[in-house]
Amino acid sequence: MTYAYDPMNRPFSVMSINLRFGLADDGDNSWEHRRRAYGPLFTATRPDFIGMQEANNFQTRYLAQLLKDYRFVGVRNPSPTTWQNNLIFYQKEWTCLRHTHCFLSHTPHEESQLEGSQWPRQCVIGEFERDDERVVCVTTHFDFDEGVQKQSADLILGFLEDFPGDVPMVITGDFNAPPESPAHEAFQSGGFKDSFAGEHSSTFHGFTGNDLGKHIDWILYKGGLKVMDAEVIKHPFEGIYPSDHYPVVCRFT
Repeated sequence: MTYAYDPMNRPFSVMSINLRFGLADDGDNSWEHRRRAYGPLFTATRPDFIGMQEANNFQTRYLAQLLKDYRFVGVRNPSPTTWQNNLIFYQKEWTCLRHTHCFLSHTPHEESQLEGSQWPRQCVIGEFERDDERVVCVTTHFDFDEGVQKQSADLILGFLEDFPGDVPMVITGDFNAPPESPAHEAFQSGGFKDSFAGEHSSTFHGFTGNDLGKHIDWILYKGGLKVMDAEVIKHPFEGIYPSDHYPVVCRFT
């Protein structure tokens, strides 16, 4: 499909990727081996925004050196050695007007978690500008309990009320839930659409290259955006998969 170029309405792309905890004992798929896949991945895709989950600090430092044309937000500092950040990397042609970090709990500005959540889950929200265009981007990582996931979705919708309602919004993340889940329905009730429009496939493969689950890594959007194309990237780079999750990427206008 061919799209007419409008200099005041340029396309932009968004990726979501769970990096996989860098301290995990993954043998041949450990971070020291698979980090070489990220250069070719980002060279091939060049997303404007990259929502990352499970980012240890040493992974963040490596990716910051790799992605010279990007800045990022979301690092908790100081943080424990094993802490997993949610990050938004964004191309330098965009300016971050403001950003916030929230725990998915009823006390979002202190380390905390919802009852029933195994871990203190979090989200990062940023408002970005390029020329006269603005977009609000979110990245998050949900826990496993269905009820906790629904509460987490409601919390994020509440957090977004602090941002301009007339600005397009994109939510990325590992939701540990399929599109038919209560959390997905909550976002839909909040006006968000799914960039894959029902064409879902597994986004978890456990370093096998085989589909092992459902579509749990989402890119949601609202506010006058149009999906040009969306893809689950299922092939390795430099002979190795970057993560046990497939990267998910969507291009908008």
